[in-house]
Amino acid sequence: MELSDANLQTLTEYLKKTLDPDPAIRRPAEKFLESVEGSQNYPLLLLTLLEKSQENVIKVCASVTFKNYIKRNWRIVEDEPNKICESDRIAIKANIVPLMLSSPEQIQKQLSDAISIIGREDFPQKWPDLLTEMVNRFQSGDFHVINGVLRTAHSLFKRYRHEFKSNELWTEIKLVLDAFALPLTNLFKATIELCSTHANDASALKVLFSSLILIAKLFYSLNFQDLPEFFEDNMETWMTNFHSLLTLDNKLLQTDDEEEAGLLELLKSQICDNAALYAQKYDEEFQPYLPRFVTAIWNLLVTTGQEVKYDLLVSNAIQFLASVCERPHYKHLFEDQNTLTSICEKVIVPNMEFRAADEEAFEDNSEEYIRRDLEGSDIDTRRRAACDLVRGLCKFFEGPVTGIFSGYVNSMLQEYAKNPSVNWKHKDAAIYLVTSLASKAQTQKHGITQANELVNLTEFFVNHIQPDLKSATVNEFPVLKADGIKYIMIFRNQVPKEQLLVSIPLLINHLQAESIVVHTYAAHALERLFTMRGTNNATLITAAEMAPFVEVLLTNLFKALTLPGSSENEYIMKAIMRSFSLLQESIIPYIPSVITQLTQKLLAVSKNPSKPHFNHYMFESICLSIRVTCKANPEAVGSFEEALFLVFTEILQNDVQEFIPYVFQVMSLLLEMHKNEIPSSYMALFPHLLQPVLWERTGNIPPLVRLLQAYLERGASTIASAAADKIPGLLGVFQKLIASKANDHQGFYLLNSIIEHMPPESVDQYRKQIFILLFQRLQNSKTTKFIKSFLVFINLYCVRYGALALQEIFDSIQPKMFGMVLEKIIIPEIQKVSGQVEKKICAVGITKILTECPPMMDTEYTKLWIPLLQALIGLFELPEDDTIPDEEHFIDIEDTPGYQTAFSQLAFAGKKEHDPVGQMVNNPRIHLAQSLHKLSTACPGRVLSMLSTSLNAEALQYLQGYLQAASVSLL
Repeated sequence: MELSDANLQTLTEYLKKTLDPDPAIRRPAEKFLESVEGSQNYPLLLLTLLEKSQENVIKVCASVTFKNYIKRNWRIVEDEPNKICESDRIAIKANIVPLMLSSPEQIQKQLSDAISIIGREDFPQKWPDLLTEMVNRFQSGDFHVINGVLRTAHSLFKRYRHEFKSNELWTEIKLVLDAFALPLTNLFKATIELCSTHANDASALKVLFSSLILIAKLFYSLNFQDLPEFFEDNMETWMTNFHSLLTLDNKLLQTDDEEEAGLLELLKSQICDNAALYAQKYDEEFQPYLPRFVTAIWNLLVTTGQEVKYDLLVSNAIQFLASVCERPHYKHLFEDQNTLTSICEKVIVPNMEFRAADEEAFEDNSEEYIRRDLEGSDIDTRRRAACDLVRGLCKFFEGPVTGIFSGYVNSMLQEYAKNPSVNWKHKDAAIYLVTSLASKAQTQKHGITQANELVNLTEFFVNHIQPDLKSATVNEFPVLKADGIKYIMIFRNQVPKEQLLVSIPLLINHLQAESIVVHTYAAHALERLFTMRGTNNATLITAAEMAPFVEVLLTNLFKALTLPGSSENEYIMKAIMRSFSLLQESIIPYIPSVITQLTQKLLAVSKNPSKPHFNHYMFESICLSIRVTCKANPEAVGSFEEALFLVFTEILQNDVQEFIPYVFQVMSLLLEMHKNEIPSSYMALFPHLLQPVLWERTGNIPPLVRLLQAYLERGASTIASAAADKIPGLLGVFQKLIASKANDHQGFYLLNSIIEHMPPESVDQYRKQIFILLFQRLQNSKTTKFIKSFLVFINLYCVRYGALALQEIFDSIQPKMFGMVLEKIIIPEIQKVSGQVEKKICAVGITKILTECPPMMDTEYTKLWIPLLQALIGLFELPEDDTIPDEEHFIDIEDTPGYQTAFSQLAFAGKKEHDPVGQMVNNPRIHLAQSLHKLSTACPGRVLSMLSTSLNAEALQYLQGYLQAASVSLL
């Protein structure tokens, strides 16, 4: 695409169409943009549009499209074509920083993100002048430009907060500090001076405080990994200014908005974070400043109101106190009983209250409420911070703190008892207090794993939680119901099993509650209870104990999916999956109605898949229905195919990318259930599975390979007779996969199935070409993973076609090639093979080479006979060699950036491990002994003399053990 006005016009029209709400207009436009994004100059056209277009909506749309394009294509993935040509890359890097700095804020943000995506790949090696270009702009004095630089630096450096330590990372941070720390400090001081100069100018202060927030965030990122020498030397400058900003209160920066945090609040909460970082990680250096920060933050907490806009500030301030009170040498600051009482009374209890804003979120924004409350994304809520502070204080003062709070809990419960309908919030706070007091350690998987001995959890459960859940109406006091259900969930390991069994019908009943939070919590609690382990690793709650509730459980779960706001509720779908898994054959009577409901749901969500977890559990549930039913009645597979294939066809025709990998997995599961021939409905689909476009998406590769393997296992003869013209297509797929370091093992899975199942004559003409391709790949890039797969393949080939056929095909490619493969690959590398079945295939293959290949006994290959036998005994007896060369460590990790749907393995579509030599050989050691006995009978004396002269003593000892076990001897 050349940089012409005509192309700019075309692009403008298509971008406009991508904003159209009508899918008939929007989808083709998106497809068009997808089809041209590989063209040279495409990204430069987008940048020209966002710079020169007259329409703001096109500018914004071009900036978002550009950022997503960079996100999808910038990273260069090994073995895959470079998606952006080099000249475009150079042009983008040359123009993007000045363009970002001169753009309005909305576009600046998108370009800033794009720079940080490019920076993650190219900075510092391939983009060395980025830092200098950014730092030079600090001198401009234009804070629109300065803030653009700061925003970009923040998105570039914030990864230092969660990267693993490595020399590469240290080198990069050092480079950044050398160039950036001093200019940043000077900018910080200059900005603070400007704040006092412009103390009465509201619009100037807004810009300056935006800068200070970004500077404070950069301080956090640059100090996170370790305390840099520069910041240690300049701690006085930073900490004195941070402290004065914490105590600053400028009326011009206060906002009337009760919800949205203002600049002052955002700055102070970031400073609390910075102080907590220093208090936790660099406490020795920070000690002189700590008391004044504790005082300032304490005053902040006592004087800040309950409005939502202060939530982040208050929670960060409390988190600061929590991190300080856990450190042994700050213990003395909290020892006094009056201090503890004061903290409990003025900080903890007020911040545990359920406010009007929480109630609003509970009712109107339940998804966000659940995410915060259940999934722990409540990191910045007041309640979570107060809860952490309680835990922190309990570390050294468990007795006094529990004592102080017990009084509060009792008085709150008494208040509630006086007038429940008015005072229910008191009980809510009491439950929250008990929970935070009792829970010392918690994991998502197991709930509370360590509890406070001073709190009687079962008694509180029976007296205060159960009565709420037993009340006649499920819709009364929804917040207290949710609290009660959450209590069961959190303390499921502490509450006795009999109480859990009493709770199950109550939870099933609450699946009917109108409140989204209540029925979601009920589903989640049931799901968690069903995964608990009892003795011998069996589930704590058994299918037999659930028998009386099966019908009502399934009915209520599926009914809950029809409640407003829960049509794609992932917790309900996960509970459905877990119930199927627990109940097994008890669900069979309900399967016809269940599979109908699941299929309808699948059809509905495939129109616009938006909830990945929900979709995953839905496919898991479909797999479980198939497995459980077909285990009892294999004939039922046909009725599942009838129910599912219509929807599957629609998904494949409409190219619903998110669902295609799942569909292939379910189809593999169904096809593997067939005992005999492949049904014609599958054969009709077979040619479509070989289309190159399907193989371009990495997420499709594992499930497609598995599906093709199922075709080969069940219907190789049908393919050979009715679809022989498709064999080159099948081998074409193998050729594409084998060329990629990330997917070569998948290529071998496919090749091994072809060798194992296809009639020999149908692949005869292709065999030599297959080996040549493998040797080319070996020469170009030999990795450990490839070698392991290659060894399994040649041994499987040997098992299937015989050792002589293996020797002949090698030597037909190049004379003496067979000896080279034995000497350079099999003998030195066999120890690397891992996996029971893989080792067994190699053992049987090598045994065949040793005992059924005449050239091994009477040509120049004979000298390799003993080393090969020794290598085989090593495979049996020595530990596996799992060393990997340094440069290969990260090859197996397929990390495709952007929006490619990654492959999600369905646990319940799992494939049984297949052993191709299982029927032929049970014990490979005994098989070796028997084969050697047979060989020695054919040529008496030869085997024994080779063994006695050349095999090392230890290997000989093992071999004698195998011969004894097999009750045979050598002649």
